[in-house]
Amino acid sequence: MKIAFLFPGQGAQVPGMCKDIYDSYSEARDVYDKASKILNKDIAKLCFDSKAEELNKTSNTQIAILVSSLAICNVLKKYNIKPDICAGLSLGEYTALIESGYLSFEDGLKLVQKRGQIMQECNSSEYMMAAVIGLDSKIIEDELSKIDGFVVPANYNYSMQTVISGTKDAVELASNILKEKGAKRVIPLNTSGPFHTSMLNDASLKLKEELKKIDFKMGKTLVLKNLDGTEYKENDDFIDILSKHMVSPVRMDRIIKKLNDGNIELYVEVGPGKALGGFVKKENRNAQVISVENIEALNKLLELVKE
Repeated sequence: MKIAFLFPGQGAQVPGMCKDIYDSYSEARDVYDKASKILNKDIAKLCFDSKAEELNKTSNTQIAILVSSLAICNVLKKYNIKPDICAGLSLGEYTALIESGYLSFEDGLKLVQKRGQIMQECNSSEYMMAAVIGLDSKIIEDELSKIDGFVVPANYNYSMQTVISGTKDAVELASNILKEKGAKRVIPLNTSGPFHTSMLNDASLKLKEELKKIDFKMGKTLVLKNLDGTEYKENDDFIDILSKHMVSPVRMDRIIKKLNDGNIELYVEVGPGKALGGFVKKENRNAQVISVENIEALNKLLELVKE
């Protein structure tokens, strides 16, 4: 069975996420414990006991989702469930790189912690993001180009859902225009930074300095890039790719197309939330998808791979 692992990004977090897996498996607890020692921060407490306001801080969110996803991966290894290819949305790409061996566990944790802190500094009530549903991305691009203000596509989630990002006034104006053009819904997102846009150029440069400290290597499993949906290759400049990643749109649509074209038999979303599995199903109604964020879903997966 050809398996793809998909790793969630910021926005999937919820207090108490994945706690039943933590309680049930020492393999999961080991990952939280190791992460807590490396970062000198109680990650289990952050994930399970924090109020939403605390967990939703970018500096906390990213490391919490990363560790939760990697903990579930460690449980899946116990049952010899391994991916043939990995991908993730934004932050999730780092999870994929760590899980696949391109980044060491310790380096990856420290890098994501730093990334979260850098992006936290970019939070501002001046900016907002919104998901545009039911409208082709080409129409969205065309309409945004006409608006006098800063608003651009930030996430191409699938062919008929695009997240836009920019100044609050410009995003609100764009939202009204895109509804008139046929968007089924435009949903403001609970974010306060112009993520994946040129407004984070300074943050990208700060991250680049951190990336220069990291020893990257080719991993054991293929990983797809957010930048363009292609695979990481041995001669790739990881520092350049991951610094551009912060200011470039996430092309999850291209990743999903690449996976669909690659005859994936089972998509396993690893970590909190079900958004990525939903994106896959929108593009391929017949895809076999399971989102492993709790014991119930884990048990369903175990039954599935036995068949």
